[in-house]
Amino acid sequence: MINHEVRVYPSAEHLPHEDQLAYKIAKVATDDVAVTDEVKDMIINRIIDNASVAVASLNRAPIVSARAQASTHAPSTGGSGASVFGVDDKVSPEWAAWANGVAVRELDYHDTFLAADYSHPGDNIPAILAAAEHAEKSGHELIRGIATGYEIQVNLVKAICLHEHKIDHIAHLGPSAAAGLGTLLGADTETIFQAVGQALHTSTATRQSRKGEISTWKAHAPAFAAKMAVESIDRALRGQTSPVPIYEGEDGFIAWLLDGPDANYTVPLPADGEEKRAILDTYTKEHSAEYQAQAWIDLARKLNQEHPEATDPANVESILIKTSHHTHYVIGTGANDPEKMDPTASRETLDHSIMYIFAVALQDGAWHHVDSYAPERAQRKDTVQLWHKVSTVEDPEWTRRYHSLDLNEKAFGGSVEITMKDGTVITDDIAVADAHPLGARPFGREQYINKFRMLAEGIVEEAEITRFLDAVQRLDELKPGELDQLNVIAKPGYINAAEAPKGLF
Repeated sequence: MINHEVRVYPSAEHLPHEDQLAYKIAKVATDDVAVTDEVKDMIINRIIDNASVAVASLNRAPIVSARAQASTHAPSTGGSGASVFGVDDKVSPEWAAWANGVAVRELDYHDTFLAADYSHPGDNIPAILAAAEHAEKSGHELIRGIATGYEIQVNLVKAICLHEHKIDHIAHLGPSAAAGLGTLLGADTETIFQAVGQALHTSTATRQSRKGEISTWKAHAPAFAAKMAVESIDRALRGQTSPVPIYEGEDGFIAWLLDGPDANYTVPLPADGEEKRAILDTYTKEHSAEYQAQAWIDLARKLNQEHPEATDPANVESILIKTSHHTHYVIGTGANDPEKMDPTASRETLDHSIMYIFAVALQDGAWHHVDSYAPERAQRKDTVQLWHKVSTVEDPEWTRRYHSLDLNEKAFGGSVEITMKDGTVITDDIAVADAHPLGARPFGREQYINKFRMLAEGIVEEAEITRFLDAVQRLDELKPGELDQLNVIAKPGYINAAEAPKGLF
């Protein structure tokens, strides 16, 4: 890897294209290095993972709305169109990226990477797949595009913190998806450079989408960035340019939205000819909840078995979770969001409340992507009582491990102290989720397939499940025009198009 120093340049100090971060990203995208078999296998896993969570969301309101919007935009004349999850229908690629991106993101149940910032790198896939299908690319070309998308996003997330400046994490997704699209389409470096700049410029937004009363926009936000990436590569291919320098400019992204005119970032990117392996540093979710909650669900279900007395609020004085800065301030009591303790809060809000999640997982000894968020579950009297006994604090050691660059000690958990009414104190800790590569039960191909089968049950017919799993596991062999085999069609009658909401389009 090469560490690139990135700072702000006054307008009077000319910075050539070749020295700009967006251009260096584009150079990675145009590097014709082979994709390893290990990376290919993980890309297949993540396509399966995305399909899993997308089919489980097909009749949820944000997906119904996004799908209805997409359905009004027929395939554009430049290609054959792109499929929309759940239906046997093709639309224009940017709208397929939109609809499928919302479906993938809705349940907060797909892959993650956490470092200086945080991300869901699988959000790259809907845009790159939509463009690949529309342009009739092969499975091999799709693999190359996805490998680039992951590589760029993971390395931006390692280097540049967005959330401390209250900028939403989709600001790293726009450039990564644009770079992946450039690789897929075989664009030249200058074209990808312009697309990366446009995608960043159009996909920056504040973190209010993940704060307070979290709305349905949370699922739409990455889909919007992906849609902007598709539009940006289209404009760049037509010769249109972007604000330059987009990262380093005097009035650019870093100067005004991040660390300011004196900022200095070190961004690692692969050297020429170096394999793109960043996807192997990422991890998926066993549970439908914000990634910081994954390990806590696993610890809570363990404690449910070992200390059933702690599931009854009548026995419990308090529950104190000691964890990283990020967990405490984003999904813990450090966020100072009263909504995180509200039994009538939205699913999106409860998904970002470790207090709620730990209480329910402790009582149930399990977690379910629908039942655990049901209003009747959130409003159950004994659950509310236990939930309101939970608080979080930052522990410097867990913060250090959270930010560690050593993946063998990097941790996303913490320790818990359950003080009982009789004075007994139950303590335990967990570093990583069970499904993490270093966890108790790491996810492999079998677990990804099981997750897909579980979430598709009752939604997709067995023959369609088998067909999809066969096709996706032959991804590198799929020929141009065959990528529509990666769509998953719901069983007849499961989706009622007549129930779609009406809008402007």
